[in-house]
Amino acid sequence: MSVEVVQKNVGYLLEGPHWDPASGTLLYVDILGQIVYRYNPETGKTMEVKIGQQVGAVVPTRSGRTLVAAAHAIGFLDWETGKIDTLVEVEKDRAETRFNDAKCDAAGRFWVGTMGFKSLPPGLNESVLPGLASLYCLHPDKTLTTNLQDVGLSNGMAWTADNKTMYYIDSLARGVDAFDYDIVNGTIANRRRIITIPESEGIPDGMCIDSEGMLWVAHFFGAAVKRYNPITGEKIRMVQLPTDVITSCCWGGANLDELYVTSSKLSLSDEQLKVQDTAGSLFRVTGLGVRGVKAEVFNDL
Repeated sequence: MSVEVVQKNVGYLLEGPHWDPASGTLLYVDILGQIVYRYNPETGKTMEVKIGQQVGAVVPTRSGRTLVAAAHAIGFLDWETGKIDTLVEVEKDRAETRFNDAKCDAAGRFWVGTMGFKSLPPGLNESVLPGLASLYCLHPDKTLTTNLQDVGLSNGMAWTADNKTMYYIDSLARGVDAFDYDIVNGTIANRRRIITIPESEGIPDGMCIDSEGMLWVAHFFGAAVKRYNPITGEKIRMVQLPTDVITSCCWGGANLDELYVTSSKLSLSDEQLKVQDTAGSLFRVTGLGVRGVKAEVFNDL
């Protein structure tokens, strides 16, 4: 196994990596930097666009456009101007919430959560306001449903290959939950805890699933991505990273056997940043001997 930095110190709060096989590039965001990135591993170059608001998630669409969730809006991104063609808005009267992590299901629905936050001076920093988050679903017909409320901090999601189970992380609940999933209607039911993360191992953040049905969870303040068996709840592998604040992960590369990992400088002191000089970088992990599954995209056709 090898861990390499592919984009060093590129941002402040990197999140939401999504591999786009159509272009052979990786999409991700810097939430507090208000930037959407497209990294090309073949050239080593990154395209970026500043959108002027905190952006929680980015995914491609079936028509080739780019969908983002930023502040309180979901819409299509114009890469030339940074403007968003808004489809829907939520919680416009709640300045203390914003969109956070998101994923698409196999039917092309866009599941996206929010979080409560308070900006902290100086510079780019924030603290979490618990219990203000919700989980929404944008359907292909552009209708929006509210699926969960009173969430601590909505984060990672994944689905089983048969689309019968959805996995979900409320970071402040320190674990992974499972729901029965109805792929026809896009609804969830029968919530239960399947994995519990000890406080000493950090906070569960983003998540992805591999071709064997195992979950890979990014540990915020845990300096690691860990692999779990969702049936037994057992931790079966750990990928150690050189910085504490690990935010999310996804599978990428031509064979979906490379694990891309995002990180953050959030809550690290100046002294810690001197030691952890790769905080806010994009990492790639190879040689894991495991393949992922392709990430779904939004159905805008």
